[in-house]
Amino acid sequence: MAAPIESEAQVGRDIVGAVLKACSLLEHFDAARPVWTLNQLTSASGMNKTTVHRLMTTLIHAGWVDRTAEGSYRIAMPVFEIGSAALVNLDIRTAARPFMVDLAETFGDTAYLMVPAEEGAVCIDRLEGNNPLVVAGINIGSVMPYHAAAGPIVMLAFSDMLRSRWIERGLPSFTEHTLTDAAALGEHLDSVRAAGYSVSNSDYLQGVAAVAAPILGRDGSVIASISIGGRVEAFTGTALEKKIEQVCDAAARLTRVAEALPQ
Repeated sequence: MAAPIESEAQVGRDIVGAVLKACSLLEHFDAARPVWTLNQLTSASGMNKTTVHRLMTTLIHAGWVDRTAEGSYRIAMPVFEIGSAALVNLDIRTAARPFMVDLAETFGDTAYLMVPAEEGAVCIDRLEGNNPLVVAGINIGSVMPYHAAAGPIVMLAFSDMLRSRWIERGLPSFTEHTLTDAAALGEHLDSVRAAGYSVSNSDYLQGVAAVAAPILGRDGSVIASISIGGRVEAFTGTALEKKIEQVCDAAARLTRVAEALPQ
């Protein structure tokens, strides 16, 4: 027998707002910023100081947060224990799936997860959005050249090893927009690495554009790319800016996950 589907109203009644607020405060703590003062958390969260103080005091009482000698807040051991338990059976494909769902649902484009391999970028997951364009030719298991399309290019830009190997090869053309000149490709890779993301436009498939960002491992090496692709008309102006922002945010969050995965 199927489980009953809860209505939005029922879900709303079941949600405890204070818990959501407490969780949002915990999300501010990461490896780059492990300690926060009350004033810093108040400013970053947008909540009032009294609310932040009460929530953090509750988290301290629960054992999830500690106070430093200076009175600042830091994450306590139970959070690390729960995080470690979650990472035991987690891989990058599993971790990336919710982000791919979010990207596909938000923009209607097709979301991709690719990993580097000797002969090219391998697509290990794909999720179609609701836009009418179906990107044919890029499926799970497809091996793509590194010098075309946003996902492969961003991995090439962030990997000196791949770059030294790939640019020495002859670079075939797939459309009139494919970069086949080694010098021009090198300049493009430099700009992609500086920007932190790649945007492609009809360089692999005519009429298809994409945005990709790299997922980096603990040692800074590129382990994957996350991207969205669709009609070139949908990758311009403000729409493109929003896609870049969300793809980069997903990649940054997945990088933090990848840095914590067991080696």
